[in-house]
Amino acid sequence: MAIGAIIIGDEIMRGKRQDKHLAQLISILRGRGLTLAWCQYLGDDPGLITATLRRTLAGPDIVFSFGGIGATPDDYTRACAAAAAGVDLVLHPEAEAEIRGRFGADTTANRLRMGEFPRGAGTIPNDYNRIRGFSLGEHHFVPGFPIMAWPMVEWVLDNRYAHLFHLLAEAEASIMVYESAESTLTPLMEAVEARYRGLKVFSLPSVGEGGRRRHIELGVRGSPEEVPAAMEELKSGVTATGGSWEAHGGPHAAEAAGS
Repeated sequence: MAIGAIIIGDEIMRGKRQDKHLAQLISILRGRGLTLAWCQYLGDDPGLITATLRRTLAGPDIVFSFGGIGATPDDYTRACAAAAAGVDLVLHPEAEAEIRGRFGADTTANRLRMGEFPRGAGTIPNDYNRIRGFSLGEHHFVPGFPIMAWPMVEWVLDNRYAHLFHLLAEAEASIMVYESAESTLTPLMEAVEARYRGLKVFSLPSVGEGGRRRHIELGVRGSPEEVPAAMEELKSGVTATGGSWEAHGGPHAAEAAGS
């Protein structure tokens, strides 16, 4: 079971708004020992939203969907989620009670539409304005407004998935490699990843912005027990190919081939 995100809105796709959800979701998850596996951005296209949700609802992933659950004509997410699940939209009694509690005599049919969720959905509390989000299986739908969305995501995690927190410990280590090309390092990376099944090997090249030397950040992430040995193999392998490396974060412990 991986964790994914769907971020919806034409305003993001057209550059009118800059997405803030991805970075914050990663941070929220990291604080609970969890990681984000994937993220997809979608415009306000009902066909695309429905097709995407139909695919993700058929899988096991935990998914957080941001945006499009209001009651304006361009808010399609609620209807698309219902269509993807093959159910109708119904006014949820908990959502209705919150809406009526907020607006009282000013409650309108249009405002009540914000409480219409796919049949069988649960609700997500919204302490900011009492307009609830909803959960459909392992999919959780929150507004696009960060001030509402982020506490709602935290509520879902803490109330639905606390048993997963820090369950899969992950460690990461890396070095800065000089005088090497990624193509030269590829066989070494493949060999280390094949030997340590609990790890992923990564390389992040830099062209030397800001006056820094061209370099590659080379490292591993995954099982804490395997990281130290894998890093020693990467270090010796870099030296054997004629490259040099230094510890990530500073020049200390620098070693160069032949030095």
